[in-house]
Amino acid sequence: MISMIVSQFGCRSPENEHAVDSGDSAKSDSIMLEYYRTHGPVTDPGEYASLYDELPSDPAGLYEAVHGLLIHIFHAGRYGVTLSEERQREVQIRKVKDMSSRILELDDHPITHARNPQARLVGNCRDFAVLTCSLLRQKGIPSRARCGFGTYFTRGKYEDHWTCEYWSSDEERWIQIDPQLDSLQKELFHIDFDHLDMPAGKFLPAGEVWKGCRAGEIDPDLCGIFDLKGLWFVKDNLLRDLAALNKLELLPWDMNKLMEDSSEPSEAQYRLFDRIAELTTAGNSAFPEMRALYESNPQLQMSEPEGSGLQSSQ
Repeated sequence: MISMIVSQFGCRSPENEHAVDSGDSAKSDSIMLEYYRTHGPVTDPGEYASLYDELPSDPAGLYEAVHGLLIHIFHAGRYGVTLSEERQREVQIRKVKDMSSRILELDDHPITHARNPQARLVGNCRDFAVLTCSLLRQKGIPSRARCGFGTYFTRGKYEDHWTCEYWSSDEERWIQIDPQLDSLQKELFHIDFDHLDMPAGKFLPAGEVWKGCRAGEIDPDLCGIFDLKGLWFVKDNLLRDLAALNKLELLPWDMNKLMEDSSEPSEAQYRLFDRIAELTTAGNSAFPEMRALYESNPQLQMSEPEGSGLQSSQ
């Protein structure tokens, strides 16, 4: 696989990145967009794909559809919903095909029908991002979920969060949206920006936060969620973002051996994490090297056994 990726893209080192001509760049972008236009094992709706046929084909319409299907586990009470322990376990559902199955169990109307809040699937920010990504890909729109940190929930903090990006062919750029935010949450968090075309700096991919922490510009103890915080947390999200960019959208608590290790990284590990941070934040030109790094390093990957959990491939 790694030799195929290198030969397809003609991977170059950063120092001669400028040598890429326009023809190579266009070919690389085309391959990248085709990659993100198709499903991975998590976003593939499987036998439920036909349910998407009647949904809108525009990102804003799909965003609205997602809000009729999901309710956030931490905000259910704001919608008048009290969740049982059984319902709370729905956040463990990893794949979109299993989400779709549960959505229909709760309410057998077509998914074009907005559910009452108590009949919506319980999820978190990752689930809003992954389901939105799945709908976009099913409509042929290149998209990807991103794991990182939001700066707009608690002033001065970088809170664990997932968003979704889709490629605008008209504007030739990635547009970032926060699929979790609806009118209630926009008021709750005093959102004063367009959450369907987010300005830079509102959500930071984990690689940006990692680089900020390493440069002494961000305090790692301001990064995380609840009492979980620190450079180890940033590192774990960095690895989850890398996996998502390789179309394996993990649950927020999925771990491989690198994530399980909360000790001070070794010098070699620091170099690896620094490289991942560079590649996951460098833009389209870094796509082939990002893919090659992931495919060539088993430490970074996850394998999917029988059952619901993901385990390290090591």
